Amino acid sequence: MKQLVALVALIVTVSASAERVPPGTAAEIRDRLAPAGELCKAGESCGQATVAAAGSAAGLGLSGDQVYNQFCFACHTAGVGGPPKVHAPDEWAPRLAKGDDAIWQSTTSGLNAMPPKGTCMACSDDELKAAIEFMSSAN
Repeated sequence: MKQLVALVALIVTVSASAERVPPGTAAEIRDRLAPAGELCKAGESCGQATVAAAGSAAGLGLSGDQVYNQFCFACHTAGVGGPPKVHAPDEWAPRLAKGDDAIWQSTTSGLNAMPPKGTCMACSDDELKAAIEFMSSAN
């Protein structure tokens, strides 16, 4: 008798779950279940050139201090990972002495623990330069 009850319960459960198919075509369901992003492994470009080019022209409309406060503060406030601290010209001086090309290369490509563009891939060149000026100034 217990086996018969279990079989009936199984049939009811299977038939009830068969009715709960999500709405839409198979392609629509597949699209909804697709991952939100892609994994980018070290050494792969992962479309960064496209994003960087788009960001270079348009930007976010942020000032240097706004870029710093949104993207740079976590590491440059306390010097986490060895970057020069904000408003510490003595720490910035050796880096700036290497010239604009060197600091720009570090900014756009990343250096040590700093990712390219300090994670602000949509920032324009002018916004990134303003952030460098803000951080490297005495105050």
